[in-house]
Amino acid sequence: MIIEPLEIQDVMLVTPDRFADGRSFFSETWNQARFNAAGIAGPFVQDNHAVSTVRGVLRGLHCQIGPNAQGKLIRVVRGAIWDVAVDIRRGSPTYGQHAAAELSADNWQQLWVPAGFLHGYCTLTEQTEVIYKVTAPWDRDAERGVIWNDPDLKVAWPIAGSEVVLSDKDKVLPRLKDCDAWF
Repeated sequence: MIIEPLEIQDVMLVTPDRFADGRSFFSETWNQARFNAAGIAGPFVQDNHAVSTVRGVLRGLHCQIGPNAQGKLIRVVRGAIWDVAVDIRRGSPTYGQHAAAELSADNWQQLWVPAGFLHGYCTLTEQTEVIYKVTAPWDRDAERGVIWNDPDLKVAWPIAGSEVVLSDKDKVLPRLKDCDAWF
């Protein structure tokens, strides 16, 4: 297993080993001791599974605040996504900056997004399935978000704006500069 930081040190790209034979493969995608040694602490309390049937579905940019702030370990089991983490920790030297990676069933990589970051992704293929572990349960009252195309964030999404498919709530999220300091 390879665990390496991205552009922002606290955001980690994880590449689990795959052991293949004639039956297909086996992979250990989570190991508490290995992840803890790399600075990825749990405990994880909930697993989520999202299916998007069309290319261009964009989920985000979201976070939770307070005692239910979430760290997330994201992986793709079918299809591919462009996964983005935006640092919104006030006082951080990388505040407002982002790290991103393509995650796919083919590259078998995972992304660790710690609490204090906005998280979002867009699907690069049809029939994409994303599974992620979180360190706190979902809490509607703690949920916050920022509009996906906030020009101050400079996220270079690989999907044209005309192709993006958003939920109604994600269409009306504010820009980061118009939000309170959440972290």
